[in-house]
Amino acid sequence: QVQLVESGGGLVQAGGSLRLSCAASGRAFNSYVMGWFRRAPGKEREFVAVISWRGSTTRYADTVKGRFTISRDNAENTVYLQMNSLKPEDTAVYYCAARTTLGANSDGDRYDYWGQGTQVTVSS
Repeated sequence: QVQLVESGGGLVQAGGSLRLSCAASGRAFNSYVMGWFRRAPGKEREFVAVISWRGSTTRYADTVKGRFTISRDNAENTVYLQMNSLKPEDTAVYYCAARTTLGANSDGDRYDYWGQGTQVTVSS
């Protein structure tokens, strides 16, 4: 069983930055693909970014490419999402997720464990 705990959300003005963290339990963290997803009010869950177990491969949604950066520290069992140049449309609950099989996948249905989410609100 893997537990994921997100932190770092909050209220920020448009153009500002936030750094989300996701701390994972368990010894096998360094073998998991880790992803960030978000859900805005009244909308479907949306892929944001994914990073391979070694950190050598990353993928981003077109809507965040160039503004967000995903990274991981396997020694600390933590994955990060640095969010810069935030826009009001980035407002959502952000979730981290762990995938125990190979493949930096953008399909949330292919992830095995999810955190409880952290709210990000960007004011205009």
